[in-house]
Amino acid sequence: MAALKEPVKMFIVQSLACFETPQQVADSVEEIYKIKIDRKQCHSYDPTKYAGRNLSKKLKDLFERTRKDFRENVEDIAIANKAFRLMELQKMYEDSGKNKRTKQNLLKQAFQETDGRVTKQEITGKDGKPIETVSSNVPTESYLKARERVLDEY
Repeated sequence: MAALKEPVKMFIVQSLACFETPQQVADSVEEIYKIKIDRKQCHSYDPTKYAGRNLSKKLKDLFERTRKDFRENVEDIAIANKAFRLMELQKMYEDSGKNKRTKQNLLKQAFQETDGRVTKQEITGKDGKPIETVSSNVPTESYLKARERVLDEY
């Protein structure tokens, strides 16, 4: 394992506190600090994991503060902002060309964003029970008779 300086340790702790995976953190450390570490070493900087049980109090406190701030400041995340989502939908709409189905879906999604409602479609069988599916090889005549009986029930 590479011996890490304090700024690198703090970077790792803060990245893990923001729910980045150890592999993502290892890749970021290599890219930013030009230090190659493996994801196992990153685990030792996460106090919520067994490997991080011996982390210093200073780094544990940094982890807890960072995680708390990350969870509370949702507005800092662009995709959580309605205007950003609508802008991205607009870009997708413009890039969709002549694909009418895609445009229709994007328009529907934008409408749901601005109207503030979310629709959920649930398909169930008779009387709200789960849909029963039976797969078997049946002669055509038997299938048609069975289908007639089912249709007569409705």
